Amino acid sequence: MDELVKTVAKKTGLSEDQARAATQAVLDYLKQKLPAPVAGQIDTVLKGSGNIGDMAKGLGGMLGKK
Repeated sequence: MDELVKTVAKKTGLSEDQARAATQAVLDYLKQKLPAPVAGQIDTVLKGSGNIGDMAKGLGGMLGKK
């Protein structure tokens, strides 16, 4: 998550603390809105244990895409 916070801070001009709060707010929102199996992968991806491609495949599978 630190890498994401630094990217947000750099691209927005926010302080690191502000960027962390903004990033957490967006992640919390996504976790509430996404289907549970996909939402559960957000933390895994941010910890470096997974990848976004797998998460996208999971979402595509739930939407009937292969």
